[in-house]
Amino acid sequence: MPAPLSVDLRERVIAAYQAKEGSMRQLAERFKVSLSFVRDLSRHYRQSGTVAPKAHGGGAVAKLGAAQLPIVKALVAAQPDALLKELCERFTEKTGIQVSLSTMQRSVQTLELSVKKNIDCL
Repeated sequence: MPAPLSVDLRERVIAAYQAKEGSMRQLAERFKVSLSFVRDLSRHYRQSGTVAPKAHGGGAVAKLGAAQLPIVKALVAAQPDALLKELCERFTEKTGIQVSLSTMQRSVQTLELSVKKNIDCL
């Protein structure tokens, strides 16, 4: 996602809008922004009284954090030739947290470990 537009630009757009220097479409063309930006900014200003951008919404919380990495490391150390699927199953048995193959792969890569890639190797 791109960075929010500067507060200076936002203030100039709102000042022009309040001074009725043109329609929203004209202001969008004048300031080289989208029509939806001008519309959303004016709505945000009316509701909150500020032109500052909203805070970042966050994102999904990782199932495997720094606290769980030692568990993954111990599982790989106990059976270095285990498949990712087997590691996921053992991790679920040990912690009760069910993780996907990609999540387990990312945690193994974070630990700079390697595991068996596919079942054809057996």
